[in-house]
Amino acid sequence: MAKQTTTKTVTEKVSRLATFPDLAGRSVFVTGGGKGIGAALTEGFLQQGARVAFLQRGDGDDFCDAMEERYGARPLFVRCDLTDTAALKDALARAAEVNGDIQVLVNNAANDTRHTLDEMTSDSWDANLAVNLKPYFFATQTVAPAMRLAGEGAVVNFSSISYMTGNSGFPAYATANAAITGLTRALARELGPDNIRVNAVAPGWTLTARQMEKWATPELLAAHLGRQCLKEHLSPGDIAHSVLFLSSMASRMVTGQVLVVDGGVATTG
Repeated sequence: MAKQTTTKTVTEKVSRLATFPDLAGRSVFVTGGGKGIGAALTEGFLQQGARVAFLQRGDGDDFCDAMEERYGARPLFVRCDLTDTAALKDALARAAEVNGDIQVLVNNAANDTRHTLDEMTSDSWDANLAVNLKPYFFATQTVAPAMRLAGEGAVVNFSSISYMTGNSGFPAYATANAAITGLTRALARELGPDNIRVNAVAPGWTLTARQMEKWATPELLAAHLGRQCLKEHLSPGDIAHSVLFLSSMASRMVTGQVLVVDGGVATTG
């Protein structure tokens, strides 16, 4: 197990989130919303007073208990393997039934398990994209009709700086994230006439519990921090700030964009 850094910035700074009053009462759906960055997103939307539903394959009841105790509002947890498109659509329908038509969709779930060119097979390639790309398209397809009828909506996709900076160690994952940028721009153009905004967030290395356990050695942490302009490691709460912004009317005329949140590693524009 990697050594724990003593830097205070690894903590999830959800308690310091900005407030977006227009998110109160909104029906929000987060894929992978019970762990890591996803948990910070669910909590952030609960803080805003939104009605939040999330899915994940593992158990989410303990997390829901903690959120209900903290905020007096319980998120709706739907256990789901999002690689099963029919099950994904059913989960979205269940959330709409309980919380009202989904007004904000956050496609967050991903799997960044390390892999190499040589070890990938046709099946493992397909399995990687079945998690990291395919659900983004079909979740958006599912919620779009109700958003069209409402004349508004926001979709926030999760990409990554991994493809921007040419990171090695997960070529299929990097490919999926490059494709998510293209998907975001294509759907922003298609759905824009219906006042549906589609944007993406591209986080840098965000120190979730998974990252700390599996890959974050003191040497790698120090090297990565040296590449950042801002000398502070990213926490899940840092990413939640940007997602809340892109979900709210504060970004009313922002669509088709990729917002890089990485402390200043990648350069865009």
